[in-house]
Amino acid sequence: MKANIHPTYSAAATVKCTSCENTFETGSTKSEITTELCNKCHPFYTGTLRILDSAHRVERFETRTARQSSDPLRKKSDKTAERRAKRADKQKEETKLS
Repeated sequence: MKANIHPTYSAAATVKCTSCENTFETGSTKSEITTELCNKCHPFYTGTLRILDSAHRVERFETRTARQSSDPLRKKSDKTAERRAKRADKQKEETKLS
């Protein structure tokens, strides 16, 4: 086996969470580790919903669903019935004009 090919293991590596500024120590080959989510701020562990959205996708979705919920949802058959009724009215008007 080759000598000195394995990285050195640090028993006291510090892990820093960038979202909640939590730090803790663990064993690793790196001396410092940065992460975006840890067990203190991850929704699975905390049981709370925390949304990190930089492109405002959530707000756009909420406004779209609010707009749809304010209007009564219609079935496809209702829409086709309205179209057929409009088409029939148009044909009646055209036959009267001719």
